[in-house]
Parts: sequence; C-alpha cells; structure tokens
Amino acid sequence: MRPRSVIDYALARRATLADLHAGRVSTADVCDAHPYLLRAARYHGEPTTRRCPVCRCHDPLTGVTYIYGDELGVSSGRVRATRELPSLAQRFGELRVYVVEVCTSCGWNHLTTSFVIGTGQSRGRRNTRRRAAEE
Repeated sequence: MRPRSVIDYALARRATLADLHAGRVSTADVCDAHPYLLRAARYHGEPTTRRCPVCRCHDPLTGVTYIYGDELGVSSGRVRATRELPSLAQRFGELRVYVVEVCTSCGWNHLTTSFVIGTGQSRGRRNTRRRAAEE
C-alpha cells in the first residue's frame, strides 16, 4: 500500500493549540467532538501513543480512520481499522482516508492526516440496486 496525496495537518493542529493557550479560543471551542465521533472513538478507534494536548489525561488519544470512495457505495464514510487498509487498497481504485485524533475524556478532536490509497484504476461506483432496476 502506497499512500498518495498525503496531507499532514500538524501545522493547523499547532496553530489551534497556540490559539487555545493564548486565550484566543476557549476550551469549549476546541473540545467539541460530535457524539458520533466520540462513540466511534470508544468502540472502533485505535489507541495512539500521544496524550491529549488539552486535558493531558493519562488515557492516550484515540485514532479514528474514516474511508471514503465512490466504489464503496453505501460503505463510504465508515470507520475502518488501519489493518484493513492494505486489503482495501488492493481491491479498489481510489479511496480517500481521513485520520482523526480524539480524546474521549475532554472531546478534543483534530484531523491529523488525509491520503489516498488504491490501485489507481477506477472500476466505477458499485451500485447493485441501480443495475438490478435497469435489468
């Protein structure tokens, strides 16, 4: 699996934390994780080695990986484990991956990385309902 179009959001993360520490934004502004994101982090997320930069709790941050792609159909936008990425990259032409770090204690969340995986050869969108209706 070779990620393409990798975007690292470390500078945006650093700027957000600098604004927080300077008092330009409040903790409520940066610790605003949606309940669905918190639930995904609790039940499907993967622990990281980093601590929360806001509350500094002892629990590590949780990484949540979302996969999007036209070829996935209704499965697009679901949380996937990172161990699934290589097999998905071999089966599909282009998938966009977003990794979000989440603190389940205070609600801190930030997009850390996005990248594209896949074979590079699009097979088109899988829509079995449409094909069945056309036949």
